[in-house]
Amino acid sequence: MSAEEGLTASEYIKHHLTNLTFGQHADGHWGLAHSAAEAKEMGFMSINLDTMFWSLSLGVLFLWFFRKIARKAESGVPSGWQNFIEMIVEFVDDSVKGGFTGRNKMVAPMALTIFVWVFLQNLMDLIPVDWIPFSAGEIGVPHMRVVPSTDPNATFGMAIAVFMLMLFYSFKIKGPTGFLAELTLHPFQSKNPLAQAAFVPINFILETVSLLSKPLSLSLRLYGNMFAGEMIFILIALMYGGGWALGLFGGFMQLGWAIFHILIITLQAYIFMVLTIVYMDMAYQTGEQH
Repeated sequence: MSAEEGLTASEYIKHHLTNLTFGQHADGHWGLAHSAAEAKEMGFMSINLDTMFWSLSLGVLFLWFFRKIARKAESGVPSGWQNFIEMIVEFVDDSVKGGFTGRNKMVAPMALTIFVWVFLQNLMDLIPVDWIPFSAGEIGVPHMRVVPSTDPNATFGMAIAVFMLMLFYSFKIKGPTGFLAELTLHPFQSKNPLAQAAFVPINFILETVSLLSKPLSLSLRLYGNMFAGEMIFILIALMYGGGWALGLFGGFMQLGWAIFHILIITLQAYIFMVLTIVYMDMAYQTGEQH
């Protein structure tokens, strides 16, 4: 693609790392950003259309496919796809039983949704980096990133949703008094009332930082790993413009990285799911402690 469009290596990389952004330009009018600089100027008053399109499309695909298999499920010997779906459901169910000690019927379906949805988003990274962006360019779409999990807006959005659920159930179980006690009476404690009162602001700062680090680490872990994987695929794609020898070497590298990347995209989906289960369990455990 870089050779056909006359892009330099730097321009090629920037093009593939720029989202299709719609928002308010500096002069006040609304429209698409045609460069990373324009997207940055839009700031909060913008939305990455490609991230929204692919993430929602994959979510709908996941729901449709699982519902289709569920409606055709048989009690006897399962078909190939039914057997595969049952394996995933049992795997997630075992993970929830091993990591969540409370009682909440929502946790298992949420864990399943997170695992499959994040996996499908990560799986898009295995599509050759030029196919969809080049096709989009042929119909006048300037940019098209197809891996939603390489957009920090998507990973932060999912992490914040998990974080809000954690806070909701933590507050619901402990009540206002227990929730505030958790933030102010730990980790430093003293039997002396005056000393304990002095520890309150310190405990509050430490617990608040610990609490806020959860969605931050959850989102950045997924984003960082997937962004690095996408960057490697882009750098390998640049080799195809360096002659047949370098292109052949790039082909072997791309195949090897794609095979290894299957492990990464699965592992990142699993980690996101497990941490979600752990955070929900922490809300219930602290409630029981108080």
